[in-house]
Amino acid sequence: MNFDISNISDLLTEKLTKWVEGLIGILPNLVLAAIVIAIGFFIAKWVKKWSFRFINRVSHNVTLNNLFTSVIYFIFIGIVLFTALNILNLDQTVTSMLAGAGILGLALAFAFQDIAANFMSGIFISFRKPIKIGDIVNIKDYMGKVVDVNLRDTVINTFGGQTVIIPNKEVFQSPIENYSYMGQRRFDLEVGVSYGENLERVRQITLDAVKGIEEISKDKETTFFYEGFGDSSINFTIRMWIDTADQLVYKKVGSEAIIAIKKAYDANDIMIPFPIRTLDFGIKGGEKLSEMQVNVANGKGLDS
Repeated sequence: MNFDISNISDLLTEKLTKWVEGLIGILPNLVLAAIVIAIGFFIAKWVKKWSFRFINRVSHNVTLNNLFTSVIYFIFIGIVLFTALNILNLDQTVTSMLAGAGILGLALAFAFQDIAANFMSGIFISFRKPIKIGDIVNIKDYMGKVVDVNLRDTVINTFGGQTVIIPNKEVFQSPIENYSYMGQRRFDLEVGVSYGENLERVRQITLDAVKGIEEISKDKETTFFYEGFGDSSINFTIRMWIDTADQLVYKKVGSEAIIAIKKAYDANDIMIPFPIRTLDFGIKGGEKLSEMQVNVANGKGLDS
C-alpha cells in the first residue's frame, strides 16, 4: 500500500513539474498574446469608429452603415484572435477553427439561401437607390407609397389602404415604376368626338378648357393628339403634366379635366357620341318581332 502511494506521488510530482515548466516556457508567449489582444481590441474600436464615418459619407442608410461597420469590426477582432493563437503555437487550433467556420458557413448558406438572397438584394438596393422612403412606386403589380426599405424587404402602403411587404429579392429582380423619381407625372385623358365636328375647333376648345386647372404644370406644355377613327367617334388623347407625384393631386387633375372639358363641350355644342350598336334579329320584310320571338322559342329562328 505504501509503495502504491509513493508511486502515485511521484507521478503527480512529475506531471506538475512538466506543467510548471511548460507554463514557464509559454509564459512569454502568453504575455505577448495578451498584449496583442489588448492592443487589438483597442485598435478595433478605433477602426470601427473611423470606418463608420467613412461609410456614412458614401451611404446614408443607417442600417446598412451599422452592418458594414460591424462586419469590419468583427473581421478585425477575428484577425487579432487568430494572431494571438498563432503566438501561442496553437496553429492546429487555428486551422480547425477556420475549417469549422467554412463548413458552418456553407451549411448556413444552403439553409438560409432565400434569406441571404433578400439580404444581398437589400444591400444592392441601398447602394443603387432605385427607391427611397416616400416614393410612389409600382412593384409586382402593387402601387403605393414606400414606407420602409430595410435589408430584408420593402414595405409599401397601397392607395387602397393595404400594407404590402415585398422581399428585396423580388424588388431587385422586378421592373420598378418610380413615379417620384422625376418629380412629375403625366395624366393622359382619352376622349372621342362626333364625326361631324370641326376637329381644329375641338382641339382649341379642349386645350383652353384645361388651362384653368391649377395643378397642371406651367413649365411643360399640355399636348393634344388625334389617335384614330373609332366606331362612332374620332378619338384623341390630351396629355397634362403635373409637378408632383402625389396620387391625390394626380386623381384631382383627371377629375377636374373631365369636368372642364364636358362643360366646354356643352357650351360649344360639341357632341361626345354614345357608342352605337346595331342589333340584327334576322327579320324578313313583313314579319313582326313578336312572331320572330315565337319562332326562336320553337327553335326555328337564328342560333343564339
